[in-house]
Amino acid sequence: MASLNDSLGEFDLIKRFFKRDLPPNPLVTLGIGDDCALLENLPSTSNWAISTDMLVEGRHFLAHADPYFLGHKCLAVNLSDLAAMGAKPIGFTLSLALPHANADWLEPFSKGLLSLADEHHCTLIGGDTTAGPLTINITIFGEVPKEKALKRSNAKIGDDIWVSHTVGDARLALGALRQEWALPSEELALVTPRMHAPTPRVALGQHLLGHAHAAIDISDGLLGDLAHILKQSNVSADINIDDVPASETLQSKSVELKRLCTLMGGDDYELCFTAPSYEASYISQVSEKLNLKLTQIGKVTEANANQLIRLIDQEGQQLPPNLASQYLKSFDHFK
Repeated sequence: MASLNDSLGEFDLIKRFFKRDLPPNPLVTLGIGDDCALLENLPSTSNWAISTDMLVEGRHFLAHADPYFLGHKCLAVNLSDLAAMGAKPIGFTLSLALPHANADWLEPFSKGLLSLADEHHCTLIGGDTTAGPLTINITIFGEVPKEKALKRSNAKIGDDIWVSHTVGDARLALGALRQEWALPSEELALVTPRMHAPTPRVALGQHLLGHAHAAIDISDGLLGDLAHILKQSNVSADINIDDVPASETLQSKSVELKRLCTLMGGDDYELCFTAPSYEASYISQVSEKLNLKLTQIGKVTEANANQLIRLIDQEGQQLPPNLASQYLKSFDHFK
C-alpha cells in the first residue's frame, strides 16, 4: 500500500482505520462519530475504573518500532492498569499525534491495537488526531465492584507477596538493544516479545477480587512498584530476591544481571499482589485455571521507618545496605 500524507485527512484516517461496526456494548450508547461518546450508568454495585497512559517515541518506545506491536502495547499498558485494580474493561479513547498520516504505518498499528481490544471486549469510543511528534495517549474505562478494588493502600501485615509469570525479560531485551550487554540473537528473539507485546493480566486481576488485598502492575520495576503499595499501606516487606521468577533465558545469566533485570527492570506488566496466607490454596487454583505461574516472593511486615524493603538472598542473608540500595531504585521519567 502506498504511503499517503496530505491526501489522507484527519476524518478519513479515523474512518478508515479506527471506526468499526461492533457488536453492541450495553454500556456504550454512542461511540466514534460525534462530539462525545455516551456511556450508560454502571450498576449501583460497581465503580468506574479509569486510567490514562501516554507513550512518546524515544521515551517509551524505540524510534521505528514495529507499528503492529506498538498498537498492541499502547493498549496493553492501559489494560494492565485495569488488571491491577481487578477491573473489567469497557472502552477506551485514543489520541494520536503523527508526524505523517502514513497508511503503511496506520494499517498495522490499528490492527495491533484493535485485535487486543477485541480480545478483551474493550470498545474504542473516541479520541483525537493531530500532526506532531509521534505520541500515543489512551484513556481506558473499566468496571469494578464497589469496595472490592485491589487498591495499593489495602496491604496488610502478614500478607504474602506474589508475582505473576516471570519478570525481567523486557529489561534484558532493552539492555541488549542498547548494547549494555551482549545477548545471542536466538536469546534476544525469545525475550524481545516481552518488551514489545506484553500480556495484560486482566483475568488474573478479576480472579483476585475478594481474595487479594492490594495489587500493582510492574511497569517501572518490581521493587520500585512494590514500594508504592508499601508506602500507601504504611507497611514494610521482606523479599526473597532469588525467588523472584525469571525466564530460562534470564536464569542462565549471572546472578548480578538476573537480579538487576528482575528487581529493577520495568515494562513487564505482570501483577505484584498481596494476599493473606490462607488464600494460598485459592491462588494455586487460579494459577492452574489460568495456566499462569504465580510465585510467592516475600511477606508484608510491620512498618519500619529505617528500611521499607529488606532484601534477603537464597542463603537467608540480608543484602548489605550499599548493595540493596541499587536494586531499590525504579524508573523515573524525570531522573
